[in-house]
Amino acid sequence: MARKKRIWSPYHFNHVVMRGNNRQNIFNNVDDFREFFRVVQYARQKYPFTIITYCIMTNHYHLLIRSPEVPLGKVMAIINRRYSDYFKKKYHYTGQLYERRYFADLIKSPIALLTISRYIHRNPIATIPPIVQKMEHYPYSSYRYYKTKLPSPYLFVDTDYLPSLFLRIPQQRSKSYLAFCENEEIRSQPIT
Repeated sequence: MARKKRIWSPYHFNHVVMRGNNRQNIFNNVDDFREFFRVVQYARQKYPFTIITYCIMTNHYHLLIRSPEVPLGKVMAIINRRYSDYFKKKYHYTGQLYERRYFADLIKSPIALLTISRYIHRNPIATIPPIVQKMEHYPYSSYRYYKTKLPSPYLFVDTDYLPSLFLRIPQQRSKSYLAFCENEEIRSQPIT
């Protein structure tokens, strides 16, 4: 069966998810997380892209990413191949590291972007038991840069875009991105 062709838009963000094969860990320690970020920075040197939300868990990762100049597949091929090569060499691992090819969902509305970014940022507190008590305490998520207003050390991360969406949605102008993410009453339903 042929693979479904991916839709690429230089103007839209994609929610990308990549999971370890059989849900096994693909990040075992701090060095693995660092290497992943190094690989993402390398890919950014090859092709420009912007990430507005990320969360790297031990057995999967999420990105809200936009690739304005080349199809997203070119960016993801570099990231996934280089990280897989690193992991296989370091751990003497053979076989397929990832469960399947990466999941990518083109996000077309500001409300959907906000909802998905919230879902991504809540990953570390949504586990049972929670990995951390507060989202900003998880070191491998972009949320801490939103919360602390510290600049991200990564040029590919943009923390201005999502908060600006609240100004564009009349019903949301009085709310903030942080309050939206931290509100436990909101589950996965879109905001109105």
